[in-house]
Amino acid sequence: MIGNKIGHRLDPYLYAILKIFLGQHGNPNIFTFLGFFATLVASFFILKGFWFLAGLAIILSGLLDLFDGVVARKLGKTTAFGSFLDSVLDRYSDLLLLLAILIHYLIKEDPSLVILTSFVSMGTVLIPYIRAKAEALEVQCTMGLMERAERIILLSIGALFQWMEPILWILAILTHFTVLQRIYYVWKKLRVDNKR
Repeated sequence: MIGNKIGHRLDPYLYAILKIFLGQHGNPNIFTFLGFFATLVASFFILKGFWFLAGLAIILSGLLDLFDGVVARKLGKTTAFGSFLDSVLDRYSDLLLLLAILIHYLIKEDPSLVILTSFVSMGTVLIPYIRAKAEALEVQCTMGLMERAERIILLSIGALFQWMEPILWILAILTHFTVLQRIYYVWKKLRVDNKR
Protein backbone atom coordinates (compact mmCIF):
# COMPACT_ATOMS: atom_id res chain seq x y z
CA MET A 1 0.00 0.00 0.00
CA ILE A 2 2.76 2.45 0.94
CA GLY A 3 4.71 1.49 -2.19
CA ASN A 4 1.69 2.10 -4.40
CA LYS A 5 0.97 5.47 -2.77
CA ILE A 6 4.53 6.79 -2.88
CA GLY A 7 5.79 4.93 -5.94
CA HIS A 8 9.25 6.21 -6.90
CA ARG A 9 8.67 9.77 -5.69
CA LEU A 10 11.37 9.44 -3.04
CA ASP A 11 13.98 8.22 -5.55
CA PRO A 12 15.60 11.64 -6.20
CA TYR A 13 15.99 12.35 -2.48
CA LEU A 14 17.27 8.88 -1.60
CA TYR A 15 19.66 8.88 -4.54
CA ALA A 16 20.98 12.32 -3.54
CA ILE A 17 21.99 10.80 -0.20
CA LEU A 18 23.51 7.70 -1.79
CA LYS A 19 25.37 9.76 -4.39
CA ILE A 20 27.45 11.37 -1.63
CA PHE A 21 28.95 7.96 -0.89
CA LEU A 22 28.74 6.25 -4.29
CA GLY A 23 29.24 9.00 -6.85
CA GLN A 24 28.09 7.63 -10.19
CA HIS A 25 29.07 4.09 -9.27
CA GLY A 26 27.21 1.40 -7.40
CA ASN A 27 25.93 -2.11 -7.81
CA PRO A 28 22.30 -2.57 -6.73
CA ASN A 29 22.94 -6.26 -6.02
CA ILE A 30 25.38 -5.26 -3.28
CA PHE A 31 22.53 -3.47 -1.49
CA THR A 32 20.35 -6.54 -1.99
CA PHE A 33 22.91 -8.77 -0.27
CA LEU A 34 23.61 -6.20 2.46
CA GLY A 35 19.88 -6.03 3.18
CA PHE A 36 19.76 -9.81 3.45
CA PHE A 37 22.77 -9.78 5.78
CA ALA A 38 21.02 -7.18 7.97
CA THR A 39 18.05 -9.58 8.16
CA LEU A 40 20.38 -12.37 9.32
CA VAL A 41 21.69 -10.04 12.03
CA ALA A 42 18.14 -9.11 13.05
CA SER A 43 17.20 -12.79 13.24
CA PHE A 44 20.21 -13.49 15.46
CA PHE A 45 19.24 -10.66 17.80
CA ILE A 46 15.66 -11.97 17.98
CA LEU A 47 16.92 -15.44 18.92
CA LYS A 48 19.04 -13.88 21.66
CA GLY A 49 16.14 -11.75 22.89
CA PHE A 50 17.85 -8.44 22.02
CA TRP A 51 14.66 -6.92 20.67
CA PHE A 52 15.77 -3.28 20.37
CA LEU A 53 18.86 -4.22 18.36
CA ALA A 54 16.70 -6.53 16.25
CA GLY A 55 14.36 -3.63 15.51
CA LEU A 56 17.25 -1.44 14.35
CA ALA A 57 18.56 -4.22 12.12
CA ILE A 58 15.09 -4.76 10.61
CA ILE A 59 14.88 -1.04 9.79
CA LEU A 60 18.35 -1.18 8.22
CA SER A 61 17.40 -4.20 6.11
CA GLY A 62 14.28 -2.38 4.89
CA LEU A 63 16.28 0.72 3.95
CA LEU A 64 18.89 -1.31 2.08
CA ASP A 65 16.13 -3.12 0.21
CA LEU A 66 14.78 0.29 -0.79
CA PHE A 67 18.21 1.53 -1.87
CA ASP A 68 18.89 -1.34 -4.27
CA GLY A 69 15.91 -0.34 -6.40
CA VAL A 70 16.84 3.34 -6.29
CA VAL A 71 20.42 2.64 -7.42
CA ALA A 72 19.24 0.30 -10.18
CA ARG A 73 16.78 2.83 -11.58
CA LYS A 74 18.99 5.91 -11.29
CA LEU A 75 22.11 4.29 -12.75
CA GLY A 76 20.22 2.38 -15.43
CA LYS A 77 21.27 -0.95 -13.95
CA THR A 78 17.82 -2.51 -13.75
CA THR A 79 18.05 -6.12 -14.92
CA ALA A 80 15.65 -9.06 -14.99
CA PHE A 81 18.03 -11.14 -12.86
CA GLY A 82 18.47 -8.30 -10.36
CA SER A 83 14.72 -8.10 -9.94
CA PHE A 84 14.51 -11.90 -9.60
CA LEU A 85 17.34 -12.00 -7.03
CA ASP A 86 15.78 -9.20 -5.01
CA SER A 87 12.44 -11.00 -4.93
CA VAL A 88 13.98 -14.32 -3.85
CA LEU A 89 16.05 -12.74 -1.06
CA ASP A 90 13.00 -10.76 0.08
CA ARG A 91 11.15 -14.06 0.59
CA TYR A 92 14.10 -15.52 2.49
CA SER A 93 14.28 -12.37 4.62
CA ASP A 94 10.56 -12.40 5.41
CA LEU A 95 10.63 -16.02 6.52
CA LEU A 96 13.94 -15.80 8.40
CA LEU A 97 12.56 -13.06 10.65
CA LEU A 98 9.38 -15.01 11.33
CA LEU A 99 11.32 -18.24 11.85
CA ALA A 100 13.50 -16.49 14.42
CA ILE A 101 10.40 -15.19 16.21
CA LEU A 102 8.82 -18.65 16.10
CA ILE A 103 11.96 -20.31 17.54
CA HIS A 104 12.15 -17.60 20.22
CA TYR A 105 8.64 -18.48 21.39
CA LEU A 106 9.35 -22.21 21.09
CA ILE A 107 12.28 -21.78 23.46
CA LYS A 108 10.06 -19.78 25.81
CA GLU A 109 7.48 -22.59 25.55
CA ASP A 110 4.65 -20.31 24.46
CA PRO A 111 2.56 -22.49 22.10
CA SER A 112 -0.09 -19.83 21.46
CA LEU A 113 2.51 -17.40 20.06
CA VAL A 114 4.16 -20.21 18.07
CA ILE A 115 0.81 -20.88 16.39
CA LEU A 116 0.20 -17.16 15.89
CA THR A 117 3.62 -16.68 14.28
CA SER A 118 2.96 -19.67 12.01
CA PHE A 119 -0.31 -18.09 10.93
CA VAL A 120 1.51 -14.83 10.13
CA SER A 121 4.06 -16.81 8.10
CA MET A 122 1.27 -18.35 6.02
CA GLY A 123 -0.15 -14.94 5.14
CA THR A 124 3.31 -13.54 4.45
CA VAL A 125 4.05 -16.33 1.94
CA LEU A 126 0.66 -16.17 0.24
CA ILE A 127 0.69 -12.41 -0.48
CA PRO A 128 3.62 -12.48 -2.97
CA TYR A 129 2.58 -15.92 -4.24
CA ILE A 130 -0.81 -14.57 -5.31
CA ARG A 131 0.90 -11.69 -7.10
CA ALA A 132 3.23 -14.06 -8.97
CA LYS A 133 0.39 -16.40 -9.92
CA ALA A 134 -1.77 -13.47 -11.03
CA GLU A 135 1.04 -12.16 -13.24
CA ALA A 136 1.28 -15.62 -14.83
CA LEU A 137 -2.40 -15.12 -15.72
CA GLU A 138 -1.56 -11.64 -17.11
CA VAL A 139 -3.13 -9.78 -14.19
CA GLN A 140 -1.07 -7.13 -12.39
CA CYS A 141 -1.81 -7.55 -8.69
CA THR A 142 0.19 -5.10 -6.56
CA MET A 143 -2.75 -3.91 -4.49
CA GLY A 144 -3.52 -4.80 -0.88
CA LEU A 145 -3.30 -3.47 2.63
CA MET A 146 -0.32 -5.40 3.97
CA GLU A 147 2.52 -5.44 1.46
CA ARG A 148 6.16 -5.98 2.38
CA ALA A 149 6.90 -2.39 3.43
CA GLU A 150 4.01 -2.40 5.90
CA ARG A 151 5.06 -5.77 7.32
CA ILE A 152 8.65 -4.59 7.82
CA ILE A 153 7.48 -1.40 9.53
CA LEU A 154 5.21 -3.32 11.90
CA LEU A 155 7.86 -5.92 12.76
CA SER A 156 10.42 -3.19 13.46
CA ILE A 157 7.94 -1.40 15.76
CA GLY A 158 7.15 -4.68 17.51
CA ALA A 159 10.84 -5.36 18.10
CA LEU A 160 11.89 -1.82 19.08
CA PHE A 161 9.13 -1.37 21.66
CA GLN A 162 8.79 -5.07 22.57
CA TRP A 163 5.19 -5.07 21.36
CA MET A 164 5.68 -8.23 19.33
CA GLU A 165 2.59 -10.07 20.54
CA PRO A 166 0.06 -7.35 19.57
CA ILE A 167 1.96 -6.74 16.34
CA LEU A 168 1.73 -10.44 15.48
CA TRP A 169 -2.03 -10.31 16.04
CA ILE A 170 -2.28 -7.31 13.71
CA LEU A 171 -0.15 -9.08 11.09
CA ALA A 172 -2.11 -12.33 11.41
CA ILE A 173 -5.36 -10.52 10.69
CA LEU A 174 -4.15 -8.07 8.06
CA THR A 175 -1.94 -10.42 6.03
CA HIS A 176 -4.83 -12.82 5.53
CA PHE A 177 -7.16 -9.89 4.85
CA THR A 178 -4.72 -8.86 2.11
CA VAL A 179 -4.77 -12.41 0.74
CA LEU A 180 -8.56 -12.18 0.48
CA GLN A 181 -8.28 -8.72 -1.11
CA ARG A 182 -5.98 -10.07 -3.80
CA ILE A 183 -8.05 -13.18 -4.44
CA TYR A 184 -11.14 -11.03 -4.95
CA TYR A 185 -9.23 -8.54 -7.13
CA VAL A 186 -7.85 -11.28 -9.40
CA TRP A 187 -11.24 -13.01 -9.62
CA LYS A 188 -12.86 -9.72 -10.61
CA LYS A 189 -10.20 -8.94 -13.24
CA LEU A 190 -10.38 -12.40 -14.78
CA ARG A 191 -14.16 -12.28 -14.78
CA VAL A 192 -14.18 -8.94 -16.59
CA ASP A 193 -11.58 -10.14 -19.09
CA ASN A 194 -13.47 -13.42 -19.67
CA LYS A 195 -10.40 -15.43 -18.73
CA ARG A 196 -11.99 -17.73 -16.18
